[in-house]
This record gives sequence, C-alpha cells and structure tokens, in this order.
Amino acid sequence: MKSPTQSIIPPLGPQEISARARHGILAGIWLAQFLSVFPPYDTTTPFNTFAVLSEISSDFKRSNEASWVGTAYLLATCTFTPLYGRLSTVLGRNGANQSALIFAALGILACGLSRNMGMLIAARFISGMGGGGIFTIASIITSDMYTMRSRSFIQSIGGIFYGLGMGLGGPIGGAITDWLGWRWAFLIQIPFFLIAYFLTTFNLSYAMPGTGRSTKEILKRIDYGGSLCLLGTMGSILLFLSLKYHDGLSWSTPTVILTLISSVIFLILFLVIEIYIAVEPILPVSFMTEKVPVLVGVSNALVAICNLSVTYYFPTWFQTVMLTSASTAGLHLLPNSICISSGSFFAGWMMKRYGRYKMMNLTFGILPFCAAILMTQMKETSNPAHLWLSIMPLGFGNAVVLQTVFIALVSSLPESQMPVGTGFAQLLRGIGQVGGLALASALFQSRLNTELHKRLPSGSEDLIKKIRHSARLVATLPPDTQRLARDAYASSIKSVFILAASASLLAYIARIPVGLFNQSFLLTLI
Repeated sequence: MKSPTQSIIPPLGPQEISARARHGILAGIWLAQFLSVFPPYDTTTPFNTFAVLSEISSDFKRSNEASWVGTAYLLATCTFTPLYGRLSTVLGRNGANQSALIFAALGILACGLSRNMGMLIAARFISGMGGGGIFTIASIITSDMYTMRSRSFIQSIGGIFYGLGMGLGGPIGGAITDWLGWRWAFLIQIPFFLIAYFLTTFNLSYAMPGTGRSTKEILKRIDYGGSLCLLGTMGSILLFLSLKYHDGLSWSTPTVILTLISSVIFLILFLVIEIYIAVEPILPVSFMTEKVPVLVGVSNALVAICNLSVTYYFPTWFQTVMLTSASTAGLHLLPNSICISSGSFFAGWMMKRYGRYKMMNLTFGILPFCAAILMTQMKETSNPAHLWLSIMPLGFGNAVVLQTVFIALVSSLPESQMPVGTGFAQLLRGIGQVGGLALASALFQSRLNTELHKRLPSGSEDLIKKIRHSARLVATLPPDTQRLARDAYASSIKSVFILAASASLLAYIARIPVGLFNQSFLLTLI
C-alpha cells in the first residue's frame, strides 16, 4: 500500500521518453510523410504520374475535370493545415496526429473506391485535410523531443523521406497501375497508413502542458468560420483564374465577375473573423507584428510559388517543346527529388555540427534563383547536362532554406507558441502553393493564347483552344503547325520560369533580415 505522502509519478515529458519509443515515433511520422507525397496523383508530382491520371480520366470519361483532382488536394491542405497547430495543443500531439492520419487514409481509401470523377475529387479533398497536417504535426513532435541542435538534424531526415516520396511516387504508382489497375495504386497504401498509425499511437505517450481539455471545449475553440472563409477565398480565386484564363471567358461574363467579387467578400470576412471573433484564430494577429514569423511566412509562400511553378511546367517543356513522352518528361523531376533529400540532410547535419544557419541560408538560398534562370535559357539544342541538371540547384537550395527558416522560426518563439507558429508558417506556405499554381497557370494560359494567335493564321480558334488544353496534342500536329505550337509553348513556359525566378529572388531578400532579428539561435546551441 502506498503511503499518504507518496506522490503520483507524473507522466514523462517529450525529452524523457525512452530511445525505443522515440525511434518508434520517428518511424511512424517519417512513413506518414513519405505516404503524404506518394499518392499516384499529388500536387507535387503531376507529370511523374501523368499515365495514372490519364487512366483515371479515361475510365470516368471526364478528362476536362482532371485538373481539379490536384486542385482539391491543394485547397484542403491550405485550409486545414493551420488548424493542426491548435489541435496539437488542445487534443494533444497524439490526438492531432491520429486525426491527420485518419483523414489522409480515408481520403486515399475513397480514391481507390471512387465511382466517378466527382467522388475522386471529393476524396482528394479529404486526403488533403490530413496530408498537410501530417507535416505540421511531424515538425511539432520533432521540436518537442529534441533540443535545438538535434532537432534540425532529425527534421532533415524527415526531408529525405519527403524527397523519396516525390521521386518514387510517380514511377511506383505508374507500375502498380499497369500491373493491377489505377485503384490499387491508392489502395495499396492503406496497410502502410495503418503501420504509421500504430507506430505513433503506441509510442507517442508523453505529456504536454495545456492538453486534455474536454471535447466540448475543444470544439468551441476551433476556428470554423476562419477555415470556411479561407476555403471560400482560395476557391473563388482559383475559379476566377480558371474561368478567365483557362476557359478564356471575357471580363463581362457573369461567372467571372461573381467569382472575383466572392473572393474579395470571403477575404474580408476571413480577416474580420481572425481579428475580432475567433477564440484561437488560424491566422494569429499577434504574429503579424513579429518580424521573424512574418518574414519566414513570406519566404515560405514565395518558395512555394517557385516550387509549384517549376514542378508543373518543367516537365511540360519537355513534353511540348522536345516532344518526349509524358513518362520521360516526368523523369526530369527525379534529380530535383534527389536534391531535396540531399539538401535537407546537408542542412540538418551542418546545423547540428556548427549551430549556424544564416550563412547557409545566404549561400545556398540563392541557388533556386540560379536554377530558374538556367531554365529560362533552355533550348531544343541545349546540352543534355543543361536540360537534366538545371533543376538540381532548385531542389537543393530550397531544401536548405526550408530547414534553416524552420529553425529560425521555432527559436524565435516561446515553447508554448511553437505549435501555433508552425501552423502559421504552414498556412502561408499553403497559400503560396495555391496562389503559385493559380498564378503560374493564369500566366501560362494568357501568354500561350497570345503566342498562338500571333503565330497561327486567323480562323484557327478551334485549333488554338485544343492546343491550349492538351499538351499531348502538340506531338500529333502536322509538321508546320507543330513547329509553331512548340515555339508558342516554349515562349509561354519561359514566362513561368521568369515568375519562379522572381519569386525565388524576393524570398531570398525577405530572408536576409531573419538572422539580424533572431540572434538567440546560436546562443541556444553554444
């Protein structure tokens, strides 16, 4: 029998758990990170998986709706990812991680069981509700379990799995599609999600202050209004840009005007809710006055614009200008994935060894800009090394940037604000992803429309529309027309690369003051 004076043993803290439990948690979150970018059609590997999406579109006979499969995932990621910073505090790390995994797995399962394109789009939205949260929770858990010096290295290993998922998702998904059918490319992931779920659930038992609130209190504190208004804002902007630049509708068209007006209304409502109404807003106003979180968030958004622009249109250049197959065009993204993994590991190792991040950021952070400039100079007669390797500085440089700015962010915040700060940075990164893809697509379609009208004879409206909406059509055109279409695509994609270069340069400039405002990082490592 315990004596009256014997105290109850308190639960272990995150840095007090056993090495075995810690390794089990890491295995679970890293597997989840790999799966979150592995799906056969994701926002990060569109051309690597072109054959899979083509098979799905043919099966459902709805190829004109195929672009919304990726867009739905992006919208959900942008909208729901910031909530996980708050959920990790009120639900606990385990509860928030379980929520992210369940949504991601349910979405993947629904993709494999989809009976029409509408169901598939909805399933990808559900998957996105969890997919973005997986990365946010992984960052928070890593920050809990490790000191500042060690967490940068551990975080970098997670970046390796992210790069592997990007690089292997397309080829493996395509092989499974050819062998078993496209549904199994989704369904085969479910057992691995279950493994990730059990690894984290049974090992993630440490306690954090402020958790354990009642379900009723948790539900009251969720920022429903802000999330819905953010979804409405980004969705309306995407619809507006799609109608105006992809479908080519005029400014006087009612749907174009309505989507533009609705985006402004939703944006105003979002800001009002975040400033005056939400108990725990997904966009904390207090962070908007803090220099480091704002600069890191702006950098994340601009880096996302650069990455999405290049990821979508770099393979397009090879398919439409060089006339390679879709699978070969997608393979040109593989060096980028390899460099993401190596750059992430390099940054983590350097910070763990030397405890410095600013010089790395200044040195390697300019590489993505150089890569985008190299892409603008690509020609059909370019050296193969130029065509294959020009994307490599992009992946390596941005991997270093994302690792170093994350450490800059968490070291500038008190421990209690770290989860919310992580969600804040992820929110701006998500906005950059959605906005970057929308801007790149609008710029590309507008420039392509202009270039085709300039090159093709009058009365070619039907042909121009077909060329704009199908990259595969270019290879089937008569030689003279094909030459004109290839030149138009080359010029249009060059504009997208210029956009990527501009975003990357602005991101670099935004990061320069971060080290000046945040000097505490080195002190915590010495």
